[in-house]
Amino acid sequence: MHALVEGGADIIELGVPFSDPMADGPVIQLASERALAQGTSLSAVIAMVAEFRRDNDKTPVVLMGYLNPLEAMGCHEFARLAGAAGVDGVLLVDLPPEEALDIRSILIRGNIDLIFLIAPNTSDLRIETICEAASGYLYYVSLKGVTGSKLIDIDAVAGKLALIRQKTELPVAVGFGIKDPPTAASIAGVSDAVIVGSVLVEQIARLHDKPENIGGVITALLRAMRIEMDHGIPLISPCGSIEVKGSTVN
Repeated sequence: MHALVEGGADIIELGVPFSDPMADGPVIQLASERALAQGTSLSAVIAMVAEFRRDNDKTPVVLMGYLNPLEAMGCHEFARLAGAAGVDGVLLVDLPPEEALDIRSILIRGNIDLIFLIAPNTSDLRIETICEAASGYLYYVSLKGVTGSKLIDIDAVAGKLALIRQKTELPVAVGFGIKDPPTAASIAGVSDAVIVGSVLVEQIARLHDKPENIGGVITALLRAMRIEMDHGIPLISPCGSIEVKGSTVN
């Protein structure tokens, strides 16, 4: 997490491993399997945030995952523990706004934002519903598919973001399929934040037998993206984490 900040992260999105990560591609699916095999739990992820906060009390941290682990812990208990650890936001991929009212109120009382996804095929009416429920920022999925997908139509993304911005004043971050500096720079030109995930997790997996090298590699990878992006545009990057540089998104 500190290496992400060193590489230019303004926000870290920390993934919570889950046994059925339906929105994630093979890279992050395998990362979830490895984490679960090692006993990583929601409680352990919250503890990581608390440890990170010993040296960094400024960089926002968003937990990204699925509803089941939170429900297993209990929303009140989660809000208490996450708030005490220094969690700033939560993104639950499989939580629709219609089912989020109770969770949203509990999290808001704990000063934790609830972040929602918008997809390329989300209707105008549903965008309004999502915007009304969301806080912190909105996560726009750049393409139809799962994390780690490859092809992004920048013009299509720009058109959808223009429509979303008519319905909200929240910043809009764009993720899925952003793997290299040129793509990050292109997305930065139309969005409020750039979300980078699978490419980092891929590097972590590649260096699993040399953990001492992981920090330097992901710092360099993010720094290269940072350099090519417009100044003042956030870069969000998951290890399951989000990275944003320039303006505060959360």
